[in-house]
Amino acid sequence: MTLTVPFDANIDRRRTGSFKWSLYPEDVLPAWVADMDFQAPEPVLRALREAVDHGIFGYHFDSPPLRDALVRRMAERYGWPIGPRDIVFVPNLVSALNFTCLAYAELGDEVLMTTPVYPPFLNAPTNGSRITRTVDLAARTDADGRMHYEIDFDALEAAITPRSRIFMLCSPHNPVGRIWTRSELERLAEFCLRHKLLIGADEIHCDVLLDDQTHIPIATLGPEVAAQTLTMMAPSKTFNMPGLGLGFVIATNPEVRQRFEKATAFYMSHPGPMSFAGALAAYSPESQPWLDNLLVYLRENRDTLASAIQELFPKVRYTVPEATFLAWLDWRDVPLPAASPYQFFLEQARVAFNDGAAFGEAGRGFVRVNYGTSRGRLLEIIERMRRAVEAAGVSP
Repeated sequence: MTLTVPFDANIDRRRTGSFKWSLYPEDVLPAWVADMDFQAPEPVLRALREAVDHGIFGYHFDSPPLRDALVRRMAERYGWPIGPRDIVFVPNLVSALNFTCLAYAELGDEVLMTTPVYPPFLNAPTNGSRITRTVDLAARTDADGRMHYEIDFDALEAAITPRSRIFMLCSPHNPVGRIWTRSELERLAEFCLRHKLLIGADEIHCDVLLDDQTHIPIATLGPEVAAQTLTMMAPSKTFNMPGLGLGFVIATNPEVRQRFEKATAFYMSHPGPMSFAGALAAYSPESQPWLDNLLVYLRENRDTLASAIQELFPKVRYTVPEATFLAWLDWRDVPLPAASPYQFFLEQARVAFNDGAAFGEAGRGFVRVNYGTSRGRLLEIIERMRRAVEAAGVSP
């Protein structure tokens, strides 16, 4: 496939207010927060220019055209028949995670999740004085150092208590990059139904699929599963527009949806006119070629990083993500002279990754690497890592 979008451009994002590029000193290359260094699709940019040219930015609580576009998208991609009123718009999915815990668990109730996992999962229950209960994913490593994670269903069964109320699902998984199979999701759904757990499914990376695989929303497994599921999605990761502030929650069970709406009323802000305009353009057919090109580029970046890790750092175990633009590297067998690999690479390589410990105890000794950047920057990150490890005099 010939790429028609210039993802190789090194766009200067410093002094633009970018969280990713302003948190660390200017000599540090950021490869941490899940924010790619690519411009959004041209249809999105055009829609935003038209909204600016209109020049009025009043209250916008809804977008019937976006509702209709999402109904079509769910039907076409997943055979999922939802209605326009099954959708609740939110400013971001982190807020939705927090309000899910408030809406479906009481004080002292427990929210179950598997780790390592995106850090806001861990904080969402405790932010509302609920209890976070974690179960480690089961990890195995192939002979070439590639890690593969699976759900430990025996450990999940052992973790259930009379106060368990919610299971928070990350699908596709961040940070391990798994696309859960139908059989895995069916077993998980059976577990949640049997224990009467509300399923809060964060499926924000559902369109960032790197190989010939299909994402399956857990709510599509059957009406009884859908009735007990709150599905969270957004265009933000797929089209690199998190700053526009729009996500959406799908709940086909009116009671489940109304509990969420009641919990968020007057507490959660509404997306604005720019958010709705950008999202509608992102989900238009015009933006699909951009996404097709993006997935090719990300796949090549993923493979470039995986090959470099295997060649340069043979003791490092690593994931080859099936989805997302995030790699997960296990440095525990390399005696780096620092408290954590995150600290070592920040101080010695001047590269900022995510500290794996933030993803739960199961992530200690790991780093999460965002490879959603230009190939040139990715190669520079790899080279900085190589030089830092070589200078430390350790066997990688």
